[in-house]
Amino acid sequence: MRARTKTFLFILGGIAIIAAAVGLVLYALRNNVSLYFTPTQVFNKEAPQGHNFRIGGLVEAGSLKREKDGLTVHFIVTDTFRNMPVTYKGILPDLFKEGKGVVAQGKLQADNVFYAEEVLAKHDENYMPPEAKDALDKAAKAQAAISAASGVPTIATPAKQIGH
Repeated sequence: MRARTKTFLFILGGIAIIAAAVGLVLYALRNNVSLYFTPTQVFNKEAPQGHNFRIGGLVEAGSLKREKDGLTVHFIVTDTFRNMPVTYKGILPDLFKEGKGVVAQGKLQADNVFYAEEVLAKHDENYMPPEAKDALDKAAKAQAAISAASGVPTIATPAKQIGH
């Protein structure tokens, strides 16, 4: 076998080994990937039904309700255009407040309620995850476009709750 053929086979074997390693890593991580969606994206059926994902936005003022067990809470996450009811059983972060940014990880069930397994609150007054900021900006632009087309002021257009 010529030296050129041996070099070619060596390179081809290396590429195959690297491809197999990347494939195994992606296969192992497939259940750990958690995609981020806004209430508007969930309403548009872009989020996976029955699979874990993250939903983010603002906790709607006046929406926080606690059950008698002290651990189960219900609240609404909004991107100012659509609302998503969320149920969470556990201890909320200290920084969790109405009107503040939140990211919840869990599953959307058939009743159009997001059942969170984990709730994260933003950690300072000036920070918001880039995805949440972009989503809020897009929702505001969409709402403004709808308002301009219908002649109704933007402020008068309330967010629509998903599933209700």
